[in-house]
Amino acid sequence: MRAVIQRVAHASVTIGGVVKSRIGQGCLVLLGCENADTQDDIEWLAKKIAALRIFDDDQGVMNRSVTDVGGEILVVSQFTLWASYKKGNRPSYLRAGSHEVTVPLYEKFVAAMAVQLGKPVQTGEFGADMKVELLNDGPVTICMDTKNKE
Repeated sequence: MRAVIQRVAHASVTIGGVVKSRIGQGCLVLLGCENADTQDDIEWLAKKIAALRIFDDDQGVMNRSVTDVGGEILVVSQFTLWASYKKGNRPSYLRAGSHEVTVPLYEKFVAAMAVQLGKPVQTGEFGADMKVELLNDGPVTICMDTKNKE
């Protein structure tokens, strides 16, 4: 699994001109799944995101997690995180998981993220043409790959 985590003041997903989901302070998580992803990837990533200390404490130091600040999370599926750009200028998405595999992975990740957060997680709509709007706070943007845990 690959994720781009952005600390946001607010974020929303609009589909067909209608706002589907909206959060205030918290994290926007763009999530890309591949066929090789497992329950272990889901659990590791959900725990890591929930505990990631990217919010300021009283001294202005990034020392608090999204759970510490009572923040919200919006998870949006993003198969383009698996883009390969080695050859030519048109990205290949062969490593992106198949629809049959990634939909259940995405849904299980959202459920695991809600458990870690202790409240419901907002989502986009898998496979939809979404307009994602956000106000990146900082900006703070972290990239994670469950197969390359740095």
